Amino acid sequence: MKQRNNTNTPPIPATCDVLVIGAGAGGLSTAITARKAGLDVVVVEKAEVFGGTTAFSGGVLWIPGNRHDMRSDAREAPDTREAARTYLRGELGAFYDEDAIEAFLEHGPRMLEFFERETDVQFAPTLYPDYHPDAPGGVDVGRSVVAAPYDASRLGRDLARLRPPLRSITFIGMMFNSSNADLKHFFNATRSLASAWYVAKRLGSHLRELAIHGRGVQVTSGNALAARLAKSALDLRIPILTATAARELIVEAGRVTGAVVERAGEGGQRIAARRAVVLAGGGFSHDAVRTAQTYAHLQRGGTHASPVPEDNTGDGARLAERAGARVTPRYPQPAAWMPVSRVPRGKGRFAVFPHLLDRYKPGIIGVTRRGERFTNEANSYHDVGAAMIEACRGDAQTAMWLICDHATIRQYGLGYAKPAPVPLGPMLRNGYLAKGRTLAELAQRAGIDAHGLEATVRRYNEHAVRGEDPAFGRGTTSFNRYLADPAQRPNPCVAPIGDGPYYALKVVMGDLGTFDGLRTSVEGAVLADDGRAIAGLYAVGNDRASIMGGNYPGAGITLGPIMTFGYLTGRHLAGLDNAVDSSADAARATRVAA
Repeated sequence: MKQRNNTNTPPIPATCDVLVIGAGAGGLSTAITARKAGLDVVVVEKAEVFGGTTAFSGGVLWIPGNRHDMRSDAREAPDTREAARTYLRGELGAFYDEDAIEAFLEHGPRMLEFFERETDVQFAPTLYPDYHPDAPGGVDVGRSVVAAPYDASRLGRDLARLRPPLRSITFIGMMFNSSNADLKHFFNATRSLASAWYVAKRLGSHLRELAIHGRGVQVTSGNALAARLAKSALDLRIPILTATAARELIVEAGRVTGAVVERAGEGGQRIAARRAVVLAGGGFSHDAVRTAQTYAHLQRGGTHASPVPEDNTGDGARLAERAGARVTPRYPQPAAWMPVSRVPRGKGRFAVFPHLLDRYKPGIIGVTRRGERFTNEANSYHDVGAAMIEACRGDAQTAMWLICDHATIRQYGLGYAKPAPVPLGPMLRNGYLAKGRTLAELAQRAGIDAHGLEATVRRYNEHAVRGEDPAFGRGTTSFNRYLADPAQRPNPCVAPIGDGPYYALKVVMGDLGTFDGLRTSVEGAVLADDGRAIAGLYAVGNDRASIMGGNYPGAGITLGPIMTFGYLTGRHLAGLDNAVDSSADAARATRVAA
């Protein structure tokens, strides 16, 4: 595969107007916007595949006021910009940056319209509530959109260079649609003829794709967004140079004028950039030194297992720091936390599984090593992660154990362990799951305090039989209920833990990307320690500090701002007025595309 990828990669040019370092949503949205405005753009990517973290993601963008907001067809009042401001002021607190937020709210909807009008990138509405919908300005639906499914075979020979989806959340490489309709059919395949027929057709189609292309090509979520962005860039004749790493920036007379890049076997080569170099390297989730200095749970000796691509090693931060910038941790939560479990793969290897669905299901609770619940398990991954860090403050490790009974794990699964009829034996034998006939036996095998666990389950069950959770209010918000089980009454998130045997799954901390990053102007110019812009150097994506200030208000608050500010940076580099998408801009885009 390595040889095929290198064969598909274009030669390294000597010059361009804009050099983008990184081929995720941030880098590609910047590149496409700048190219549509008439600039000569080159994208370099050190991995052998393009797509970055985006290709692993849910492909959701949080864009208040977007044109896909389904409330325009409902009885609910339409969203307003003032409501979004109110919500973000409450969520961001002291980190509310009025200029950046106003730019995001103004240009987010325009960015969506631009990409849908001018490129292969298309979106669809979702039913996601804001993560804190009951807060002032929060909404129950409308602000999140998702990339529309895509036939990635349209990439042609460049299909081999599209980063595959995260293996641990696929089934033999097959992706599931964002509405979870696929999952419902797969879970019901042994109970419903309609679901069995649906699953048979999906499997047959996927197996044909594997035979023809060597991988699934009907992609969804972030893989669809990455494929759509890459196809749009390639159609505009933007070279995406994979397996090509940026080694250093070229600085002349105080201005960044290009970079030295390196491809295996070819040595360092200079690319001069007449307008700017844009850093889009995906943040520092796999920079062991920087995360050890930044993540509180690592500072006390804990474990961290990030599901984002291993290529996200903080290259952008290091390049910028050599040019006079600095990444100074500022946010209380420096990353977008994601509770994860480590799935044994044999020979000491592990896959990382993000816990996106199971925590919301009735009959599953999370406890510390003391056997105590510590949060509403049906809150967002980031909120649960922050609560884990706090609950384990005095411990050497930051971890929780998900606990359930036999009927529950067979109905919903638990982490990577699938529901019936998939057998649980392999997950028990490799140590992924612990099992006990009683809660005390389970606690002993999982390393949890037995008296604490028994007391916790007893207190939880006392109220759960009535669908209540007075301790943490589980199921009281529309977001809690969104990913739960509507068939469970009266509370789709709450059911008692019944008879044994019982199961436990250890969950540790991971992240979906870093929030701390390079300080920039609204347009993306990287700022030095003294606040001045470093001439010729810009940052987008997770290389740029998040405008959310270490908070997670809703589904897509990473990709929404990433693509919005990529769009703004691309326009700025082309000298366009970011206040308006004029007809002249559209005409220029048409000429470039032709």
